[in-house]
Amino acid sequence: GCESSSLSFGTTLYSLKIKDYNFDLPEKLIAKEPIKKRGSSRLLVVGESLIDNSFSDILNILNQGDLLIVNDTKVFKARLNALKPSGGKVEILIERKIDKFNALAMTKSNRPLKDNDIFYIADSQILVKVIKKQEYICHIQFSENIEEVIEKFGSLPLPPYINRVPNKGDYERYQTVYANQKNERSTAAPTAGLHFDNSLIEKIKKKGVNLASITLDIGLGTFKPVTENDVTQHKMHSEKILLSDDASELINSAIQSKSRIISVGTTSLRCVEAIHKKFGEIRPYEGETDIFIYPGFEFKVVDTLITNFHLPKTTLLLLVSAFAGEDQIKTAYQHAIKEEYMFFSYGDAMLLNKKSRI
Repeated sequence: GCESSSLSFGTTLYSLKIKDYNFDLPEKLIAKEPIKKRGSSRLLVVGESLIDNSFSDILNILNQGDLLIVNDTKVFKARLNALKPSGGKVEILIERKIDKFNALAMTKSNRPLKDNDIFYIADSQILVKVIKKQEYICHIQFSENIEEVIEKFGSLPLPPYINRVPNKGDYERYQTVYANQKNERSTAAPTAGLHFDNSLIEKIKKKGVNLASITLDIGLGTFKPVTENDVTQHKMHSEKILLSDDASELINSAIQSKSRIISVGTTSLRCVEAIHKKFGEIRPYEGETDIFIYPGFEFKVVDTLITNFHLPKTTLLLLVSAFAGEDQIKTAYQHAIKEEYMFFSYGDAMLLNKKSRI
């Protein structure tokens, strides 16, 4: 990548051309490993000016009465290696478990798979059959219980750009400390949450900050680049969301008391904004969302967003541009590259405030 990093976000009111959400990132700024100690990463506070902080300084930024919304989803061992009867390799990345034996998955093999193809999980007699191919996803069926198969043969689906086999450390560090065992359904971590360790969460609660947990099961579409030049033509994949009675009550009382609502990560934000968009208010909900947030979107719930630095030409970069304003994001990313912040899932974080409507 070139050092001068040209970020060409649109100069009009806002651009809806994906080419305007591109930037060059030096390879060395892509975090391939988690930082030694959870929570010791950097935090770029983006406001009137840019402030370089350490993530633990978040404690001084949060105030009594604030509400922090976290996504308690858990990443499962979604990657499996398989073999065709011919000996050809098939890589399976489970996108979603449908029931005990069926799943939706992305597959990689030297020849595209067809309906009714069968293959075996490597080193086993477990059979996998392609029921139906749909766009970039296959509906596949296992001959044994999926939970048992992934427990025994699965590995952690680290993001594609990390490009290495997961090690023991990843199994701990590519999960948030508050991930809920019951919600082990994500193929990617809600990465903004990776910065919090238990002691920081305790200190935050002691300060009088409230915590609300939502669940959005993150699918692989989170890394899917936008391929259409006209952003509005991009189709989001659907993800499961859950907002409990308790969380709904906490959010509503924060809205009523005009307390600041801080979303940890883009998934927490998408979950609550999707529910508000659907009902015109926050209420308990369990269902699906394919909400796509890009510049021009009106945010009704979240005031502040904690998030990592995102890949170019992705829906996540569009989301933060919609939230904080394109110029603000462009300036922040240029600063982050110049100051050598680390990018993407294992990288550093930024804190953004919702741009005020003029």
